[in-house]
Amino acid sequence: MDILDASILGVIQGLTEFLPVSSSGHLELGKALLGDHSLPKESMLFTVVLHFATALSTVVIFRKDILEIIKGLFQFQWNEASRFSLKIIISMIPAALVGYFFESQMEALFGDNIVLVGFMLIVTALLLWLTDKAKSTPKKVSYSNAFVIGVAQAIAILPGISRSGSTIATSVLLGNDKTQAARFSFLMVVPLIFGKIAKDLLDGNVFQSQIDFMSLSVGFIAAFITGLFACTWMIRLVKKSKLKYFSIYCFVVGVIAIILTQV
Repeated sequence: MDILDASILGVIQGLTEFLPVSSSGHLELGKALLGDHSLPKESMLFTVVLHFATALSTVVIFRKDILEIIKGLFQFQWNEASRFSLKIIISMIPAALVGYFFESQMEALFGDNIVLVGFMLIVTALLLWLTDKAKSTPKKVSYSNAFVIGVAQAIAILPGISRSGSTIATSVLLGNDKTQAARFSFLMVVPLIFGKIAKDLLDGNVFQSQIDFMSLSVGFIAAFITGLFACTWMIRLVKKSKLKYFSIYCFVVGVIAIILTQV
């Protein structure tokens, strides 16, 4: 993978991690269009590094919220920060279990599996369409909601299922406030991404890859910068119920991806 390809894929990741169109699915489509035939393990590593970049952009955008949560936790009381942190932990359980027990199976899906991406994008389109029609309420995410949203996040490991789209959609369809749904969706993934990077470093998986670290660095920077823009934009879009346009986009791209694989 050369530097230009890495920067293009970084921009794709930065935009699509927060916009509800599946970052993993678009990365696989981008790699296919750019002629990248990396082994699934190498492809997965590049994907994880780009996700790490967008996780950092999430930290920057929600820095005030994160600082308030940390301050609240250090009060060592059962307060709003403690309750929110517990909900985040609960939401992490499904994806953590899938990642631990099915890591090799998931990695195998990240290698030119364009048909799967196409069908999953169509599923994402349906979720976004339903979400856009849902009415906004003042309800906050409950503990049981957090687990269900976590299941949606675990399913979104599949390339083509939008993580932000599926988690926000699940939260809104459960009757939660749209702005709070977006906030919870973006914050819940941060510990998982950091945990994944830490696990790979401890296992030595990062150093086993043949991917050029210069390309990884360029992709990381591109994903981080574009992620800052996309995260802010997405919060406004969810609040104004503008997801139907992304629903149409996902459906069209999904159908095109499936058709092209049959030509």
